[in-house]
Amino acid sequence: MSIALEPFLYQEYRDTSKQQEIEQRRQRDNLFPGVNAGTVVTDSGVMSPPVLQLQLRNSAQSLTLWQNLEAVQASGLLTQLPHKEIIMQEAMFELVTSEASYYKSLEILETHFLRNPVLVNTLSQSDMHFLFSNIEEVMKASERFLMDLEHRIEKSILISDVCDIVYYHAANHFNVFITYVINQAYQEKNYRQGNQQFRDTMAALENHPRVRGLSFTSFLILPFQRITRLKLLVQNILKKAEENSDREANAIKAHQELEKIVKECNEGVRKMGRTEELISIEKTLEFKSKSVPIISHSRWLLKKGELQLMGGPKSTRTMRSRKLYQPVYLFLFNNLLLVTKRSGDKFQVIDSCTRAMLRTEDLEDQGQQLANVFNLKLLENQDERQVNYMLKTSSMSDKLRWMCALTPNRRTRFMSTSTHQADSPQVQCIQSYTAQEPDELSTEMADILNLLERTDDGWMMGERLHDGERGWFPSRVAEEIQNKEVRAQNLREAFRIQQAYESGLHSGAKIGVRAGRHAPKGSIFSKS
Repeated sequence: MSIALEPFLYQEYRDTSKQQEIEQRRQRDNLFPGVNAGTVVTDSGVMSPPVLQLQLRNSAQSLTLWQNLEAVQASGLLTQLPHKEIIMQEAMFELVTSEASYYKSLEILETHFLRNPVLVNTLSQSDMHFLFSNIEEVMKASERFLMDLEHRIEKSILISDVCDIVYYHAANHFNVFITYVINQAYQEKNYRQGNQQFRDTMAALENHPRVRGLSFTSFLILPFQRITRLKLLVQNILKKAEENSDREANAIKAHQELEKIVKECNEGVRKMGRTEELISIEKTLEFKSKSVPIISHSRWLLKKGELQLMGGPKSTRTMRSRKLYQPVYLFLFNNLLLVTKRSGDKFQVIDSCTRAMLRTEDLEDQGQQLANVFNLKLLENQDERQVNYMLKTSSMSDKLRWMCALTPNRRTRFMSTSTHQADSPQVQCIQSYTAQEPDELSTEMADILNLLERTDDGWMMGERLHDGERGWFPSRVAEEIQNKEVRAQNLREAFRIQQAYESGLHSGAKIGVRAGRHAPKGSIFSKS
């Protein structure tokens, strides 16, 4: 049976899928408070081709559902299967269709950009390597993966499992993603430094109807977006799998492998960026007395910026004083604070302290000049003395962000998911956001976050449920989840993922890949 794929690019597929997640949550949250969190809201579209196809339905900008395939409807399965199994089939089918769409976008990256003779002539061989890295290896890995998924779904319209296939490929072929993602810093650098001929050629390629108005960089970042999305799709299957079943066991193993890859990707990118940042910062520092070594593999920047330091003892403070505050510049690392004064392009270090010896105290606003003020206590500074600094920030959110960064163990307004509270505020992201500062969190559409802090001037601090990452983001990119049952369901699913992951780590080799164990070595799930 042949499989056809409509030319629907992954960037479009991904945005549409995430928008549907948001809309389904809104329906449960506001319109249908009694609907269970696992329910899928469908429309009545009918697929016309007679064969089982990995095809996306463009009408109403929605995605193909397994239950709407003509082959499925003609089989009578929809009247025979329990509702839970139909939901599971949808979750597995989405993983396959999204992989097909992702591969389609990779093909355009290769054929339209990488193989374009005009573009090749504008760059040296080394520049081409830096720009495209090992994308051909990534493509080969994705092609093998998609082939095995296609064989599985073509074998039967009732999908037995997909996570066993995910596990095999993640464990054996997906390390190429790590190399690609770590090299992204070089990709961005080379892309920005391209000559005029390169920029003109790229503009012409981006204007071609084949790329549907999408930028070249949106194709370059596909591999990392896909590996993180794949982890979420496996999580979705794990949430729906029956406990102690083969599907659950395979989903746990697949999730563990993908989690390792995503972590290695993140750590690789962070290490490269952190080392370069430390070197850059150290060049600007001037130590008056005791020098502090800055560059270390175990150190990274958390936050930096200018604040106003209140001058003089408390008894001499007056509102008439023009020098009520003096500017200071703080460099906060994960294990060290530097208090500096800017002098041109240099920063003179006037004090330092280990981060563990920092304490903060919020101070009530006392008029405009004493607004957004907090007290920073260095329990033991570089001179082994206790020192207090009264600091003023530019806004209420900036004050709270500095206090949270300086003393991470201070109690937040709302509780973390790790405290196992029965209920706490949650938000869902309705648009993507790219972090601009080290203490911010990059978010994707449809991310669910536990709310830890919020300010009246437009910022939130959250903890993402699916990976536990924390950070600040603008409140405009998220909306609060009102329905208590929906929030409870989100927490239950997050805890199940965490428990399944931990139990999988303990059981280790006891969990086996059930399918294809004795198949040929080249592609253990495929049969010619």
